[in-house]
Amino acid sequence: MTMLDRMRRHKGWLKWSLGLVVLAFIVFYIPSFLDDPTAVGAGAAPGEVIAEVEGRAVTAGQFLQRYNSQIQAYRTTYGGNLSDQLLRQLGIDRQILQQMVDEQAALIEAARHGITVSDEELAQQIFAIPGLQENGRFVGEQRYELILRSQVPPLTKSVFEDNLRRSLIIDKLRAALTGWMTISDAKVEREFTLRNEKVKLQVVALTADRFRDRVTVTEADVASYFETHKAEYRVGEQRKVKVLLLDRDQAHAKIVVPPADVQRSYNDNLSQYQTPEQIRASHILLNTAGKEEAAVRERADDLLRQVRTGADFAALATKFSEDDGTKAAGGDLDYFSRGRMVPEFETAAFALEPGQISDLVRTQYGFHIIKVVDKKAAVTRAFDDVRGQIEDQLKRQRADQQIAARATELAARIDDPSDLDEVAREAGLTVSETDFFGREDLVPGLGAAPQVVTAAFQLADKQVSAPITSPRGPVFVTVTGKRDPYVPMLDQVKDRVHEDLIRTRATELSRQRAAAIAATLRSAPDFAAAAKAQGFEAKQTELIAREAPLPDVGVSPEVDRAVFGLPAGGVSEPIATSDATVIARVVERDEVTPEELKQGKDGFREQLLSERRGRFFTAYMTKAKERMRIEVNQDVVTRMLAATTI
Repeated sequence: MTMLDRMRRHKGWLKWSLGLVVLAFIVFYIPSFLDDPTAVGAGAAPGEVIAEVEGRAVTAGQFLQRYNSQIQAYRTTYGGNLSDQLLRQLGIDRQILQQMVDEQAALIEAARHGITVSDEELAQQIFAIPGLQENGRFVGEQRYELILRSQVPPLTKSVFEDNLRRSLIIDKLRAALTGWMTISDAKVEREFTLRNEKVKLQVVALTADRFRDRVTVTEADVASYFETHKAEYRVGEQRKVKVLLLDRDQAHAKIVVPPADVQRSYNDNLSQYQTPEQIRASHILLNTAGKEEAAVRERADDLLRQVRTGADFAALATKFSEDDGTKAAGGDLDYFSRGRMVPEFETAAFALEPGQISDLVRTQYGFHIIKVVDKKAAVTRAFDDVRGQIEDQLKRQRADQQIAARATELAARIDDPSDLDEVAREAGLTVSETDFFGREDLVPGLGAAPQVVTAAFQLADKQVSAPITSPRGPVFVTVTGKRDPYVPMLDQVKDRVHEDLIRTRATELSRQRAAAIAATLRSAPDFAAAAKAQGFEAKQTELIAREAPLPDVGVSPEVDRAVFGLPAGGVSEPIATSDATVIARVVERDEVTPEELKQGKDGFREQLLSERRGRFFTAYMTKAKERMRIEVNQDVVTRMLAATTI
C-alpha cells in the first residue's frame, strides 16, 4: 500500500473486508458496517431475512443500506463510468451479500472465543477518529451527533456505535488469531529487495505468431498430437437445464416513465449529479516514522527553500519524496475533492491557489510540501444533460420491480418441471433449454450466471429452483441432462487441436531461431542494431520491477527470474515463455540501497505481516464457516435488488 493509499484509508479497521464506503467525516475510507436496520425498499420489507448464519439474521433493510452505500462509493470513485450493466456483470450484489454473511460468521466466532469490546474501548476509538477531532481534541457530543446526522443517509448515534463495536470485535478476533505471527529480518530484507529492485531492459521477443506461416500440419499430425495430449482436452462434469426467463430487457422496453417522475428523481438525488470542488496537487513527503523529528524537519525546510528559489518541484519529489505511490510521477496526486485526505493536508491544499507552494504541513505521516497545480470549481450537471440517463434508470428500476413481483407470483405456482411449460404458456413467456455447460462455463443464453451454475449442479432430479438472479433477469431452472467427465472424440475438438499444434510448432521454431541468434546478440556492441540486423526489434522498457508487463510478452515470471540475476549490460540466454522466446539485455539496474532498506524495512515488515495474517484469517474463517449453518433466501435478494436504482 502506498503512502497515498494510507492517507485515504484508515488502516486499522477490518482490512479483510471487501466493501468500503466513503464517509467524509472520517476522512479515510472505512469498512461499510453502518447498516441501518430501518432502511426500507419497495421490493421487500426491511425486516425480511435474506440470510441466516447460525440463526443470526441479515435483513433486507441491512442489505439495502450496505448496497446503496457501496454503490455510492463506486459512483464517487468512477463517476459516469459506472453503469447498471457493469455492476450486474461484476456481481456487486453477490459480493455484498457474501461479505455480510462473512461478517456474521466472524462475530459468531468472536463470541465463541469470548471476545467483546467494552464501552471504554469503543469511546477511545471514536475519540481517535481524525474527522471527529479539532485541534487534537474530540469535537464534543453535540457536534458528534450533528456530523452523524449530516451523512447521506443520516446516521443515528446508536446505529453508528453498534456497528463500530462490531467492526472492533472482528478486528480483535483477527488480532487474537494472528497476533502470534512474526517475520524474520532475513525474510523482510529478501522480500523488500525482490519487490523494490528494478531493471531497465531491451527486449527481443520472438513470438509464435512470427513463425505461424512457416508451419504446415497434416491430418495425421493432428491425430497424432491429439493421441499424446488427450488429457488436455478432457471435459469436466456438465449439466443441461431448462430455463424459464423473465426477460429484463423486454420488460424495460414496455415501461413508460412520466416526465414529472424524471424531474422528481433528479431533484431528490441532486447530489449524484454534483461534482464537488477539486484541486490537482503534488507533494513531497518526508516520513517521520521511527526517525528524529527535528532532523526530518531540517531536511524538509531545506527542500522547501529549494522549491521557493526556483528548483524543479517534480524533480525534487522524484528524488527525495518518501511517498512511493507518487514520487515516480513527480509527487502528482491527481485531482481530489474534500474528504479524501487527512485534515491537515486538506486544509493547507485547498487554501492554495494554482502555482502556490505551502509551508511545511505536518500530518501523522510526516512533513509535506504541497504545490497546487489546478483548481476545478464545483459543478452540477444540468437536468437536460442527464434526463435520458435518469429516465433509463427509472425504466430499469420499474421493470425489475415488475418482474421481481411476477417471479414471486410464478414461484407459488411452480412445484415440479411439468409446471414450467404450463405456467410459461399462461403468462405469455417461453421456456428454453440450454446446451451442456460446465462449472466454470458461461451459461448458454444467459452468459456469466454463477448462481444458475451453482443451482444446476446442486438441484436434485425433477426439482425446480426458486427464482435465481441472472444477467438477463430472474430465471427458474430445472436440470434436464447430466454428463460425466469424458475425453471427446477428435472430431469434436479438431479445430482446437489443429490450432494448438500450430502454436506449439511455431513456438518451437521461435526457440530454434532464438538459439541461432543468441550468441550474435550477446557479443554485439550494439544490442538493438544486432537484433534489427536479424530481423527483430529490441524494445526498451522504463525501470520496472518484477511482474511488470513486458513488450509483446506481458507478465513473465520466466523472464523476471532470468534478468534480475544479470548485471547491467548482461544479455540473457533464450528464455522460453508460453508463446514466445525472449532474449533480453539489462540496460540499467536500480538496486535497493542499504539506506532504502533501513528506511523502508519496518513499514514493509508490517505490510508483509498484514498480508500473511490476512491469508491466515481468511483460511481460518473458511474452515469456521464449514461448521456453521448458513442459509440464503435468494428470492428476497432478487426482490430487494429490483427495488434499487443504481
